[in-house]
Amino acid sequence: MVLVIDTSSSCRSALALLGADRRPLAEDVRDAGRGQDLPERVRSLTTGIRLEAVLCSLGPGSFTGLRVGVSFGVGLALGLEVPLLGLSSLELQAARAPVPATALVEAGRGGLYWLAPGSHPRHGGPEDLPRGWPAVGWLRPGTAEAVSRAGVRLLAEEEVIGLGAAAASLLGSARRLACDTVKLEYMETFARVRE
Repeated sequence: MVLVIDTSSSCRSALALLGADRRPLAEDVRDAGRGQDLPERVRSLTTGIRLEAVLCSLGPGSFTGLRVGVSFGVGLALGLEVPLLGLSSLELQAARAPVPATALVEAGRGGLYWLAPGSHPRHGGPEDLPRGWPAVGWLRPGTAEAVSRAGVRLLAEEEVIGLGAAAASLLGSARRLACDTVKLEYMETFARVRE
């Protein structure tokens, strides 16, 4: 069993549990914010289950959200003596789309990180997004409206698969991480690659 933790979004936090066959067994997606009890949420998904690994979203995304989710994941992996795995939040979002789509993650101050199909990660405003594909991501309402005004269709939640299914499809490409050397893709670092 693999626990998936994605706290990279500034508007949602998500957990998923993958079974021994790597299929999603359970998912917990909630609006992000203060007062979330990550340990209790994990406990409710994993009670009576022996985890084989913990997979964390490494960013880019919310500075605080990433630190909370990855720190919890590191502690859990160390405590349970199981492997710690990592994937990009953009990879996870892209895998949720049933068609080629531009993955989006909020960068704050109206900015976005995105990964267009066949391209490399970028940073900019909604007006900079490629128009050739729909987009997928957990965005605040104001950001979603700006993306729409820029002429990019954001796929609705009913049109995409869940975090668990997306993580399961990427599990073979997840990086195995040493708990003491996890490198997050923070906003400041990632923004330097803007073109």
